[in-house]
Amino acid sequence: MTIQELLRKHKIDPKDQKFLRSVFDFAEEAHKGQKRASGEPYVQHCLHTADSLATWGMLDRSTLGAALLHDVPENSDYTLDDIRKKFGDDITFLVLGITKLGRIKLRTQKDPTYIETLRRMVLAMAEDIRVILIKLADRLHNMNTLSALPRGKQERIALETLEVYAPLAARLGMGEVRGSLEDLAFPVVYPKEYNKLVAQVRPRIENAQHYIPRAIKEITKVLRLNEVYYSKITGRIKHMYSLYQKLQRPEYDHDLDKVFDIKALRIITDTVENCYSILGVIHKYFRPIPGRIKDYIAVPKPNGYQSLHTNIFGPEGKYIEIQIRTKKMDEQAEFGIASHWAYTETGKRKTGEHHRKLKKLEWAHQLSEWQKDNQDNPDEFFENLKIDFFKDRICVFTPKGDVKELPDGASTIDFAFAVHTDLGYHCCGAKINGKMSKLFTPLKNGDIVEIIEDKNPKVSRDWIDHTASTSARGKIKSYLNKNKEGFISRITPGFIKGKQK
Repeated sequence: MTIQELLRKHKIDPKDQKFLRSVFDFAEEAHKGQKRASGEPYVQHCLHTADSLATWGMLDRSTLGAALLHDVPENSDYTLDDIRKKFGDDITFLVLGITKLGRIKLRTQKDPTYIETLRRMVLAMAEDIRVILIKLADRLHNMNTLSALPRGKQERIALETLEVYAPLAARLGMGEVRGSLEDLAFPVVYPKEYNKLVAQVRPRIENAQHYIPRAIKEITKVLRLNEVYYSKITGRIKHMYSLYQKLQRPEYDHDLDKVFDIKALRIITDTVENCYSILGVIHKYFRPIPGRIKDYIAVPKPNGYQSLHTNIFGPEGKYIEIQIRTKKMDEQAEFGIASHWAYTETGKRKTGEHHRKLKKLEWAHQLSEWQKDNQDNPDEFFENLKIDFFKDRICVFTPKGDVKELPDGASTIDFAFAVHTDLGYHCCGAKINGKMSKLFTPLKNGDIVEIIEDKNPKVSRDWIDHTASTSARGKIKSYLNKNKEGFISRITPGFIKGKQK
């Protein structure tokens, strides 16, 4: 790849092209004579990192410039001051953030440096999300060229990818990036499991590769017959590591026959209304599998994912998953937060103010504030980080439709504290989807929860064992530590009333 090919491929703004060429010239000079383990010039890695970011929609010149320069301070004689003098503070800030993240190599979760690296990632995300996105692009290219490295180094990098970078991509809603990272790491970290799964699933994949084009042809006929607009239909086969993880779950018990989404069709249209129209047409001609319809448009996943999913007995009577979404939803599903970077909803390029708002993620900021208060307890930090950062999330609704995002496994107590701290102190029960439920009832994605209050606080130490969120646990511990006498009784009923929205 050349810099000209990169600029032409992504139709970079002419005003930025001259600047980015000068950045590339600087990077090429800095890495002059350097080769990667694969034998290619080192600067190719910089170009591929920038190419991934541009593909994700990160087209601002600071992000692309930092991608081209991200290894200069560590791998050349040029310094951050040299970069600042030539290209300004914004690019220098991003390169510094990437440099900090790259200095520590993860080995195992028991290694203190593992936790320290996670701390740094949290702080970097809270300060500017672009640092993490550049790091993900850097890691994606490293994984694509992993085979050139010694086996031991391959295993370390691949394990690090599975434990940190793939979950990070998932948390940012970058589904395709996550899938690519996992599939590249899977055979390196778990070669026996990978080979066994490939042997099991190969006949199904081969059949799916032949079946998908025929299914697309039949679905296309049906949609045209009913004059429902769509822009394209594509097929996909489930990512191998995602399939492996699904088979480990008790409800699947390693049985491939219980997995309905090995093959899927993705239908892209222009409006939400057409998404539902297409779903209706599909169900008119092909029998849906009971209990396998999911509406992530009405109730998005916590990472922002939106789509309609239905499993049907499709053409030729074979079951297949159908995913229906708009173009915007599709970009969000593939590239997550990065897909919001370049354009507003009206299609106009975003201004600097839009960029500044996107630089910080509220949940990452809250997590960074929390970890600053727990500097002396790295084990607790790591355990809570696994809950608040890496664990799957669910969306739960208040009676008025406000959404609260919680870790999977959260109870009504977690929800009460998420609504308001005082509501948490005074909760004594809950209605879930209109039915009375116990205080410790686990919640599911899409539940509507109304908390029942008692005028006197009911907090007890056993609540901690029935909570899944760091926030709720922290508030319970704080209350128990402070409430030796009269701490909570000073909160009047009038102050409590009406806190739940």
